[in-house]
Amino acid sequence: MKSTTKRVPLAEIRIGDAMHAGVLTCDRDEPLSEVARQMAAQSVHCIVVENGSGDGGPLWGIVSDLDLVAAATVRDLQEQTAAGSAASPVLLVTPDETLERAAQLMTEHGTSHLLVVDGPARDPIGVLSTLDIAASAGA
Repeated sequence: MKSTTKRVPLAEIRIGDAMHAGVLTCDRDEPLSEVARQMAAQSVHCIVVENGSGDGGPLWGIVSDLDLVAAATVRDLQEQTAAGSAASPVLLVTPDETLERAAQLMTEHGTSHLLVVDGPARDPIGVLSTLDIAASAGA
C-alpha cells in the first residue's frame, strides 16, 4: 500500500530536529572494553574520544560500533584504546544546517556520525547518525 503522505525533502529538515541530544565521551586512553560497555549500557552506536588533556580540550575522534567490531577481530578489547580505534574523524555541524548537508558530509568523509555543536564556543550538544537521517527521510 502506497503512502499518500508528502515527504519533506532533506534540504528542508534541520539537523537540530533529527539529532540525538547529548554526547557520550571517553578519554583517548580508555580501554575499548570500557567503551564497548558504555555503548551497550547506553544503547548508542558511537562515543566521542577526547584528546586526553583532562581539561575538556578538543575532541579527537569517534569510536563507532563498527570500529569496535573491527578491533575485536584483531585482539582483546582490553588491550586496545579508544585512540587506536577511533577510525572516524570528528566532523562538526550546527543544528541549523540541513540534513541534506549532513548527508553530503557523511558521504564525502565515509562516516556515519556527525557531532552537533552550538554557540561560538562550539560546545557539543548532540550526535547525528545515518539512522537519524534515514528516519527523517522515511517519515
